[in-house]
Amino acid sequence: MRVLAGRIIELERGGPDSAATRIRSAMPVPERLRPPLASLMGIDGFRALLSRALALAGAEVPWLRAVRVESDGTLDGWMQTYALLGPEQFHEGREVLLAQLLGLLVAFIGERLTLRLLLEEWPKLSGGDLDL
Repeated sequence: MRVLAGRIIELERGGPDSAATRIRSAMPVPERLRPPLASLMGIDGFRALLSRALALAGAEVPWLRAVRVESDGTLDGWMQTYALLGPEQFHEGREVLLAQLLGLLVAFIGERLTLRLLLEEWPKLSGGDLDL
C-alpha cells in the first residue's frame, strides 16, 4: 500500500515547484477522498475510518498523534504540523496515513470498489500503480 500511496501523493503534487504546488502537496490526500467516501458510508463512517487509519499510522509515525479528526472529517493540526516538520518527515507521515486508509478501505469495501474509487479521483493512475 505504501507504493500506491506514494504514487497518489506524487500525482497530487503534480506540476512544477511553486507556492501553490507546495500548499497542494501539504494538503492531506484523505481530504480529496472525503466527498466520495462520505457519499458511500456517510460522514460518520468516513470519520471513523480516517480516525482508525490515523491511529494505526500514529503507531508508525509519532507526529501523527498530534493530528485529530474533526466532526466534519477534516484533519485538525495537519497544517500546523506541516509548518514544523522537514519535508521528508512530513512526506513519510502523509504516505503512511494514506497507506493505512487504503488498507482499511480494501478490508471494508473490497479491492474492486477501492480501485474504482481511486481511478475516479486519480485517472492518471496506471495498472502498475494499482497493485493492492
